[in-house]
This record gives sequence, C-alpha cells and structure tokens, in this order.
Amino acid sequence: MTIHFIGAGPGAPDLLTLRAQRLIASCPVCLYAGALVPREVLEHAPTGARVIDTQHLDLDEIVAELQSAHERGEDVARLHSGDLSIYSAAAEQMRRLDKLEIPWDITPGVPAFAAAAAALGRELTIPEVAQTVILTRYGKRASAMPAGEQLAGLAAHGATLAIHLGAQAIEEIVATLIPHYGERCPVAVVARVSWPDELILRGTLATIADDVRAADVRRTATILVGPALAAEGFRDSHLYSYARERPAQG
Repeated sequence: MTIHFIGAGPGAPDLLTLRAQRLIASCPVCLYAGALVPREVLEHAPTGARVIDTQHLDLDEIVAELQSAHERGEDVARLHSGDLSIYSAAAEQMRRLDKLEIPWDITPGVPAFAAAAAALGRELTIPEVAQTVILTRYGKRASAMPAGEQLAGLAAHGATLAIHLGAQAIEEIVATLIPHYGERCPVAVVARVSWPDELILRGTLATIADDVRAADVRRTATILVGPALAAEGFRDSHLYSYARERPAQG
C-alpha cells in the first residue's frame, strides 16, 4: 500500500490536478490540513472514507495514522496545500515513512506563487528585465534561515522575489528590500489566492506596508517583488522571434 502525498493547490477546488482527483477518489483514507485545504476537495473521497483533519495533530500523531492505514492495507491520500516541493512540511513525514519502510509517492500541485502570478495577470520572467525567480520565506517565527539565505543577500540579485510567510513582517521586509530595489519598485501581495475571499494589493515598496496593514493581511499571503510586475516596452521573447532559426517543415 502507498501513501500518496498530493499537492492540493492554492485553494480553488478546480485547481486540483486530474491525477490528484483520481488518487483521492481511490484512497479509503484521506489526511488533510483543514485550515488550508477546502472541504470541496474532500468531496472526491470515496463514500465511507476515513477523513482526518491534521491541523491539530503533531508529527507523531500524523505518522501514526499513516502507519495504521498501511498496516490495514489501505492507500492514503495525504493532502498538502499548494505544491509539495516548497514549504509543505512533508519531508519529515517522508523521512519517518522511509524508516518504517512504508512506500510513498508525490503528486505535484499548483503552487501559491504561480497562482498569485496568474491572479495578477503577470509573467514573472520578462526578456531583459528579469529571468530569475527566487522563492523564499521570511524567517521570523518558524525555523531559522540557513546561512547565506538572508533576504538582503537574495535581494542583491535584483531578481523577481516570491516571499512566503512574510505578511506579518511586511515593514521589516520593505526596509530590507528598498536599498536593493528602490522605493518605486512594484510589489504585489496576494492573500488567500484563488479562494472566494482572495485579496490582491498592488503598490510599491514605499506604499505596500501601509496597504497590508490597512487590509489586516496577516497570513496565507504571497509577496511578489520586482520590476517584472510592471514591465512595459520590453523586447519580444526570442522564442517567437522572426530572427530565430527554425527547422524546415517536412
């Protein structure tokens, strides 16, 4: 039997992948984080499935549920918001399962930063403006940031930044970024992206902190920073350029 770690996307039930939907429908056990995964996603679970909200469980309790299901010969749909590759807190579960010799796999999901870019109607990589996206978080209340990954050092690259878990420290983030990007650099804060109560705040590094505080945005928000967010008059991509050599049509 297998533990299926599934990226449930940023919130909208219809941003679930077809593979994710199929796996949820086939598993007699489903574990999900109630604060981040909408109830509509759970409707794909089969009738009579054991559905467990993990938001109040610690790691030992979660792993115990996974182990019990495995011992019963039941597949598990383990739902995490967004995509498993970033800030999912899945690695420690996978490590425990490896020690228990319980098989698992991963189904990717739509990450919050991608959903935020879609909500803004912006591409984060613009020709000759920004070709790099840095995904990071603001290390204030959670585990410490590793050496060399402090925000000021990342900002020195001038790339598009996608900052997670930082809304509560927006003033500190702005103060750190202004020396590198300037006060007029465009910023967007997208809270609860793709949920019915989604909120989009657009501004600059000079204005965004006041806007975030006025809107009382404290969590479940992605902060996007960089000139790509307001780029105009940029050159066309080489991908579709008439000057690009293309193979002859056979």
